[in-house]
Amino acid sequence: MTAQPAYVLHSRAYRESSALVDFLTPQGRLRAVLRGARGRAGTLARPFVPLDVEFRGRSDLKNVARLEAAGIPNLLSGEALFSGLYLNELLIRLLPAEDPHPAMFEHYAMTVLALAQGRALEPLLRAFEWRLLDELGYGFALDRDVRGQPIAVSGLYRLRADAGLEPVGQLQPGVFQGAELLAMAEADWTAPGALAAAKRLMRQALAPHLGGRPLVSRELFMTLKEPTRD
Repeated sequence: MTAQPAYVLHSRAYRESSALVDFLTPQGRLRAVLRGARGRAGTLARPFVPLDVEFRGRSDLKNVARLEAAGIPNLLSGEALFSGLYLNELLIRLLPAEDPHPAMFEHYAMTVLALAQGRALEPLLRAFEWRLLDELGYGFALDRDVRGQPIAVSGLYRLRADAGLEPVGQLQPGVFQGAELLAMAEADWTAPGALAAAKRLMRQALAPHLGGRPLVSRELFMTLKEPTRD
């Protein structure tokens, strides 16, 4: 097989000196055995490093025949690092194995680069979540409701994960204001409340597809953000 661009999503020890690695490639998420993981290949097989990888094998578990660096590593730290780990976990949990999504691969590469450059985290995360939902066929309109009617600026809406945004007659937990939804549709993150509403909306949209299991990266990030007590 010819080499293809890839990023490591997750790696864990496998047998004596190998690693079991989840890769993101334009051809989808692939799992492969990396032999000699304690050597040079193991130092390269880290998250956020652009790679060229040659895979061999026809089964679900492939073998890494060749692995080379294909660019400058994206060095993430602090909140950017946890954000990158969150993206990786989303892809492992939601992206079907060996299901090609070249546009998702390119969006991931651009997002990781933007995280390394220190750009604002929240807009990057929301855009990535939205793109992932859309790529998997779970997207919905932000400027129209389930009936196809335009979202009203002063309206109130709730999310039906299987259909889209549904108008409601009165304020209730979990609803969204029309102005917030229209700001999201335009990616206008300067609008009051837009980013906070987008975070709530993406959590509601992703929840049915995560199978009720919490995201480890999110829990770890929240634990580390809690103030220490004497």
